Amino acid sequence: MTAFLTYTALGLVLGAVYAIAASGLVLTYNTSGIFNFAHGAQAMIGAFTYYQLDVQWDLPAWLALAVVLGVLGPAMGLLQHALIMRGLRDTEQITRIVVTVAVMLGLVALAQWLWDPQEARVPGMFFGVDSTVTVFGVVLRYHEVICLVVAAVLAVGLRALFVRARLGVLMRATVDDPDLLSLAGHDPDRVSARAWALGSTLAVLAGVLITPVIGGPLEANALTLLVVDAFAAALFGRLRSIPLTFLGAVVLGLMSSYLVAYAPTDWTWVSNLRQSLAMVVLFAVLLVLRHDRLRGVATRSRERYEVPTVRRAVLWGGVFVLAVLAFRQIIDPSSVGLLQLGIAFAVIALSQTLLTGYAGELNLAPLAFAAIATIVAFHAGVQGEGADTRLSIGGLVAGVAAAAVTGALVAVPALRLRGLYLALATLAFGVFVSAMLLRDIQEHTLFGRTFTIFPNGNLLFPRLAVGPVDLADDDVFLPVSAAVFAVLGVGLVALRNSGYGRRLAAMKDSPAASAMLGQRLLWLKLSVFAVSTAIAGLGGILMAMALGSVTKEHFILMLSLSLVMLAVVSGIGYVSGALLGGMVVGAGMTALVTLVSDAATANPEFDGTLGLLAQLVPVSAALAGIGVARNPSGVLHDVFAAHRRLAKAPEIRYGGIAVQCALYALAWSGVLGTASFLVLSAVLWLALPRIGAALRPQVAPGGGPARAEVPELIGIGADYPAGLANRLDEQLGINALRDKERVPHARA
Repeated sequence: MTAFLTYTALGLVLGAVYAIAASGLVLTYNTSGIFNFAHGAQAMIGAFTYYQLDVQWDLPAWLALAVVLGVLGPAMGLLQHALIMRGLRDTEQITRIVVTVAVMLGLVALAQWLWDPQEARVPGMFFGVDSTVTVFGVVLRYHEVICLVVAAVLAVGLRALFVRARLGVLMRATVDDPDLLSLAGHDPDRVSARAWALGSTLAVLAGVLITPVIGGPLEANALTLLVVDAFAAALFGRLRSIPLTFLGAVVLGLMSSYLVAYAPTDWTWVSNLRQSLAMVVLFAVLLVLRHDRLRGVATRSRERYEVPTVRRAVLWGGVFVLAVLAFRQIIDPSSVGLLQLGIAFAVIALSQTLLTGYAGELNLAPLAFAAIATIVAFHAGVQGEGADTRLSIGGLVAGVAAAAVTGALVAVPALRLRGLYLALATLAFGVFVSAMLLRDIQEHTLFGRTFTIFPNGNLLFPRLAVGPVDLADDDVFLPVSAAVFAVLGVGLVALRNSGYGRRLAAMKDSPAASAMLGQRLLWLKLSVFAVSTAIAGLGGILMAMALGSVTKEHFILMLSLSLVMLAVVSGIGYVSGALLGGMVVGAGMTALVTLVSDAATANPEFDGTLGLLAQLVPVSAALAGIGVARNPSGVLHDVFAAHRRLAKAPEIRYGGIAVQCALYALAWSGVLGTASFLVLSAVLWLALPRIGAALRPQVAPGGGPARAEVPELIGIGADYPAGLANRLDEQLGINALRDKERVPHARA
């Protein structure tokens, strides 16, 4: 009985910390309508800062706690609201998710920059491990008692805040009707800022409390995902009810504790299941959530994508393959693998173009489905021995099919709900794959056959061989990879221009209107999600073939989130956006960090400055994700809009092509390095519209638009232009009507 009470107490303590974290998440969602995916990262920053103050700077524990809870927590919330979240009120759900994901990635990169990941930091409990109290025969440390008391006080306090306090009513009103709240004499931004400050403080408190309870050293990625477990508790309360959130947190904590205590000893996968238990619970909660009503009013989106014709897509697909072949001739042979890896990630990013760009849904863990395809292809299609080991076409097909089927099964619970829940379902699946499948190196027996899901934590993955075509040769694999991306890109453009693609666009714009017209939204979402995950699976197999061997680190959730974020930043509605985002994640960031590191080695006198630049690379990528709120169509949309103005000046384009050929000739001859060639090429094509505007003023933005102004877009994303009322009166004929009315009076 004592053992049962002990494990119950430990479960209650863990549940109490989850409740503290989840309550802050519910608080910010209820007061802003934004689900803060950066909540776990804020807790992580709080935990690291407290350790820095308390242990490394030797401040008293009470003073360190006062600083992180009284200064750091509110400051992070206020800054996050003022600089980022306040501008997201009228944006799409996808934009909100991507921006908060970018904040999370930025905070993780910042923590890894400030606190060396190689240094172990083990925080201690409040008052030490020897300060205990005995309750019903169970020995509890003071730290654990504090967790229980704080959680109980917060449960009562937050309930009273939302139900009885004037501030709580104002907080809820900021989401329901901020304009009406303004008319009542209150400032919605100020009220929302207070909520974000309080929510961030609760996240910091949870981060300080949870690591000593769990044990082990501080680690940025692990601690961020640990607090993400609180998402399950928040969903238990449907992101609204504080009491149900606390109940879900307690249930989650007890399940985790009892699993460790009473699971059979021959279950070798219990520790892995414990790490993913919260995500399993989250997935189960999504199964029983009630249907959300379809919105009758569609939100006017600032996203605007130009859909190319299939003929143009074929042309640019051919240009891409030729460009890859030409680029291969000027790069070092050791860099070919990096280019192949970038193309593989671009294929994975194409799955997001279909799902998010065309259908308006979001998958936060595309690499999890890539991992499923890679594992199945490895077990089903690897043939031969030694140097002759190859992947069969049957294994490739089996892997892609497994990704599609798994994607459909994962999507089913959340397809009847809106985009946030589908994003959470895929997030839960990503954590589950990382914690369960990719860590499973034990032997299993099924139907008399012994196998290991992820042997030795490292899959030696051979390349495909189909008849005389053997992809073991890099000079064969590279153009085949480029051709695969080009074919998939053309296929997606053709799909978008088809009736099926128009149904996807209608569903994205207004699910209610689409359903009213007879569309079966459930099957439409299911089919697009299955096709999307199949593409991600194919990209995962290409990635494994490019690397030759893969570990769990190649499929981690943080990498998936980076890929999704950069694909959206580039332009999620464009095939070229997937190409740019995938190339940056798969090749660009690695190449840039390697280039800076090599420069630091060659120039030790600049080691500090160059080391700082290397650390800024992931941080700058996150900052780019935060900026998507200002331009939800992506950076390539603006680039394409600028280049369309050059249609009136073809000689400018021909001149740009000539300069590009000259740059290639210099790189071919060795005068320019690969990095210089890429930088100068990017500068050339980004600056070409401005060069054209200078040489031909009629193509300048102010010299008359290349396309007719779309009336529906007037006033979206910018103030109404001067003279708009007179222009509308003129187009509607109101001025002429007024003139006719004045004539009789003048004669009289």
